[in-house]
Amino acid sequence: MNEVQLEVAKAYPNDSGRGIARLDPDTLLHLKLSPGDIIEIEGSDTTAAKVWRADRQDWNTDTVRIDGFTRQNADVGIGERVTIRKAEAEKADKLVLAPPEEASVQFGSDAAGMVKRQILKRPVVERDIVPVMSSTNHPFMRSPGQAIPLIAVETEPEGVCLITEDTEVELREEPISGFEKTGGGITYEDIGGLQNEIQRVREMVELPMKHPQIFKKLGIEPPQGVLLHGPPGTGKTLLAKAVANETSASFFSIAGPEIISKYYGESEQQLREIFEDASEESPAIIFIDELDSIAPKREDVTGEVERRVVAQLLTMMDGLESRGQVIVIAATNRVDSVDPALRRPGRFDREIEIGVPDEVGREEILQIHTRGMPLSDDVNLAKMATDTHGFVGADIESLTKEAAMKALRRYLPEIDLDEEDIPPSLIDRMIIKREDFKGALNEVSPSAMREVLVELPKVSWDSVGGLESAKEQVQEAVEWPMNSPEKFERMGVTPPSGVLLYGPPGTGKTLMAKAVANETDANFISVRGPQLLSKWVGESEKAIRQTFRKARQVAPTVIFFDELDSLAPGRGGDMGSNVSERVVNQLLTELDGLEEMEDVMVIGATNRPDMIDPALIRSGRFDRLVMIGEPDVEGREQILKIHTDDTPLAPDVSLRELAERSDGFVGSDLESIAREAAIEALREADDADEVEMRHFRQAMDSVRPTITDDIREYYEQMQEEFKGGSSPQRQAGSGGRIGFQ
Repeated sequence: MNEVQLEVAKAYPNDSGRGIARLDPDTLLHLKLSPGDIIEIEGSDTTAAKVWRADRQDWNTDTVRIDGFTRQNADVGIGERVTIRKAEAEKADKLVLAPPEEASVQFGSDAAGMVKRQILKRPVVERDIVPVMSSTNHPFMRSPGQAIPLIAVETEPEGVCLITEDTEVELREEPISGFEKTGGGITYEDIGGLQNEIQRVREMVELPMKHPQIFKKLGIEPPQGVLLHGPPGTGKTLLAKAVANETSASFFSIAGPEIISKYYGESEQQLREIFEDASEESPAIIFIDELDSIAPKREDVTGEVERRVVAQLLTMMDGLESRGQVIVIAATNRVDSVDPALRRPGRFDREIEIGVPDEVGREEILQIHTRGMPLSDDVNLAKMATDTHGFVGADIESLTKEAAMKALRRYLPEIDLDEEDIPPSLIDRMIIKREDFKGALNEVSPSAMREVLVELPKVSWDSVGGLESAKEQVQEAVEWPMNSPEKFERMGVTPPSGVLLYGPPGTGKTLMAKAVANETDANFISVRGPQLLSKWVGESEKAIRQTFRKARQVAPTVIFFDELDSLAPGRGGDMGSNVSERVVNQLLTELDGLEEMEDVMVIGATNRPDMIDPALIRSGRFDRLVMIGEPDVEGREQILKIHTDDTPLAPDVSLRELAERSDGFVGSDLESIAREAAIEALREADDADEVEMRHFRQAMDSVRPTITDDIREYYEQMQEEFKGGSSPQRQAGSGGRIGFQ
């Protein structure tokens, strides 16, 4: 008999609940199988599944991918080995299904037919869990997309049976006792993206429970506690639930605030009781959610109760009594406010950061949340995964819900809400399109960025006229490191960490920053200088720290400081208060402090470069100083073209001539000229439908150029000084001499 031994891996998101086993092509050949055949899977128990071919990335690995239900049927965990052979499946004459012990369900009239349609052509072995997806018009509802586990109480004939059109399916309402397998609950298939984290949690939790002898052989104690930390919504609680479900350990959950009681000693007693129950029913997992609420730093809290609870928790976790096979998993999103005594080895041995998912992870999470949805063919999940950076699992879930609601709104006019039943034909026609997801993307913002998120301006490089060399410099400094970091690695250099754009007012510095943010597809955090400054000591620095911390969490990010001179003026001048000095110091430490600035790019803009603290403009901080000066004739023509794009121009309008005559005008002046000319035309005739050259000439008389000789001279001098690399000489009274408008 041809058989192979393979290692079990978790199923692809879309395969969950479908009774499929994925094998690589070589194994299929070896067992003489073709896709669609039935195989027997033998772990501690035997079950059957249908064979499909694995994706390219799994080829030549000795793995079989099966979902949580099939794993439960074969009684194996991920990473264990199963024996696989081709099965001789007979057609089933009869199948009796019943819900497991803890679930009681009422079946509707056509429930048996519904279930049968879902499990057609599926192999079933007696005592198997058969997951049935609940759908919208299903007779028994759990949440849609969640499978309802039914147990195959009996099959005729015995052995591996195939459900066909002729099979008689019978449903029993009363749950079956004696079938200790319960499907349901959350499996590793319901977690997207956290490959390495799942792996680490499993080796901490599953290994000691299933194979304690390994640790005995190595002569070490198995780990006692795991602390999961990371931003809200990344799946910490979900991971703990899945682990509990997959290890078949007893699961005790402590929600922080529930155990706090006003009576002396009661909170500690509740904690003790939970630990005692757990050690009686070991192997067990105790899960503490929101650890920071019951175990805050003892020196920071005023309440006596919290201190006693922390102390009790410490003694429970490594007191004199051993706690046997009880593992404590805790989750918190404020790891810094947990009492440090808990974070030493012997208590929480491992701290695992559950971070914001990357692109591959986001695609997997999208697949998980859309597996029960009728998607139209134009929905491209891979493309959506690239558009959603900074999104955590919870955000992606809310995105898919929002898209479904948008789809529903399209069909609402056709639905008569007073009628009891919605016609099935309408329900079958419902579909979620790409535009629904697009609309949802505008409404759901990444939760890690709630406080600092800036709506990304839809500005591309095409909207930036002129400024060719400046554009190039900014692209090299910002876009290259983000879009093709391998160039820098190949040359063995690190990309610049910051770019400072300086130049006269109105030349398009902020516009450049917007274009960069848009073209790199990065998250964009805009910091307006004055709004960070606060009268309270330490608040302004904290705001800067928070901004950088958020940026690192949702990298790739562009942080844009507008009007940098107001935030970081030169230190040592008599400023009255030393807030700005402290802010400059904080900025310096953030820009090249000890923490890595991975994928975080800083852009500053100012029109007073001589006022900025010289320490900021040395290399390693704002490495690139890009002068955004007045546009030349070609540039001015381009800018006029951009601003008159939607304006109906008369044939006699020559933008070239206007560009030649507008020396000293910058981008914002040219925009006003285009606007004024249109208003002149309307002023002459209410029903004017084009703008003529004379209107432009009139407009040019009413708009005055920003750049005067004084200003031009000042910026030329600044450019010289920056080129020379010496810090700008601060002439006394230089500010007054220029006369900024």
